Amino acid sequence: MTTLVTWNPWQELNALQSQLDREVKVPAAELRVNEEAVYLRLELPGMEAKDLDIQVTEKAVSISAERKSASQNEKNSTFRSEFHYGKFHRVIPLPARVENINVTADYKDGILNLTLPKTAAEKNKVVKVSLTDAV
Repeated sequence: MTTLVTWNPWQELNALQSQLDREVKVPAAELRVNEEAVYLRLELPGMEAKDLDIQVTEKAVSISAERKSASQNEKNSTFRSEFHYGKFHRVIPLPARVENINVTADYKDGILNLTLPKTAAEKNKVVKVSLTDAV
């Protein structure tokens, strides 16, 4: 007897994304938008502000850094770590154009907060919806 199984490509893509996230640890992000600005918050525990490279264009935020391994040179000791070491790079596309020269940032307790003010054109963006009579 043969059983048919429904193939869900999204499930495979989600599994692949999870596997990549485990292999290449990228910081978790939250994005919030209101009329005035885009607010981006990233989780970067164990990093120092001086080690972060943050670049902002009108359309995206690029963040890269490297978490270096602490050396373990003790004799007759066992070492096991589940920490993620190495370089990471993440580019986050923004849902609106921002004034990249007016970005403010603060970094405290492993959380990076960016405030990205929207451009004047984005703040005043009005979309006209046209309606047609149904026939």
